[in-house]
Amino acid sequence: MRSATVIGTGAIGTSVALALTRNGVAVHLQDVNSTAARTAEAMGAGSLQTPQEPVDLAVLAVPPAHIATELARVQRSGLAHAYTDVASVKAGPHRDLHSESADAASYVGGHPLAGTERSGPLAGRADLFEGRPWVLTPSAHTEEAVLNRALELVALCAATPVIMDATSHDRAVALTSHAPHLVSSLMAARLGHAPEASIRVSGQGLRDVTRIAAGNPALWQDVLHANAEAVAEILDAYAADLGLVIGALRALASADPVARKRAADDVERLLEQGCEGRARIEHKPGTSLADLAAVTVTIPDQPNSLARVFAAVGEIGVNIEDVRIEHSPGQGQGLVELLVRRTAAPELSRLLGAGGWSASH
Repeated sequence: MRSATVIGTGAIGTSVALALTRNGVAVHLQDVNSTAARTAEAMGAGSLQTPQEPVDLAVLAVPPAHIATELARVQRSGLAHAYTDVASVKAGPHRDLHSESADAASYVGGHPLAGTERSGPLAGRADLFEGRPWVLTPSAHTEEAVLNRALELVALCAATPVIMDATSHDRAVALTSHAPHLVSSLMAARLGHAPEASIRVSGQGLRDVTRIAAGNPALWQDVLHANAEAVAEILDAYAADLGLVIGALRALASADPVARKRAADDVERLLEQGCEGRARIEHKPGTSLADLAAVTVTIPDQPNSLARVFAAVGEIGVNIEDVRIEHSPGQGQGLVELLVRRTAAPELSRLLGAGGWSASH
């Protein structure tokens, strides 16, 4: 790939452009928001100059509802030899191609499963997609050369390609992304009028659950509108489970010991199922939470404390698979939870302790 045009310079579009530019691809930028486009250009993501000949690939980084219309427009102008997108919903755009008279042969749907709760070009990062899945949804009409060009895009962004049909993709992301965002938003919405005393005693668990609720509401409105049916099915099942849990919790206050025991068993079963489901989430190929153990280290609220912990672990020779940080503003210290291979955790904890760190396993 020698040339590309990225249409849309939000966080994802700018990240794609930065990754391609880093790999020597001549990137042209387009956006109806001229300020965003100029910002992305200033970041080194590409040029605002119009290409003089068709580029190798055009990447549509626009909302799902606009994919088919935008695709038809740029195809009529002869912008590129091949086209893809990065929208998080795929079945709708595929269906809309015919009504917009878009050419399905030169297009393959795409969705990189990486992002940030921040929006705009300043949230863009060249390394955003490294090691992350990137779904491609070719139709029966997609030409092989177009699919290969999209696969090259994925490789240049250091992502992992996954081939799926559009409907299966939408059902999958409804479960793993879109419904969780709504649940996070519902939890965060309960905090809007909560007493200040309640907010002051909130912990890291609340921050973890509500982090993604900070996502751009306008963007998520588009996403949920495009995948509404699949998300509703997931939330129907969630609501049924929630109803059972509510009933069980109320039964825990019952005077009937048999009812209390049954309710306690139901709550415990749900918590166990939660642990089992969480353990299925892979952190990298071949590694799941079931393979990992946490080493918790207390760190002072001082510059370079976190860097010194990482350096100490590196000197010991243990690879950190994941990191969780628990710290609130105003506290004199925080906790960093290092997830490492289960077999390495006891020795890491011992050696960190010997090095003067307060560590536990």
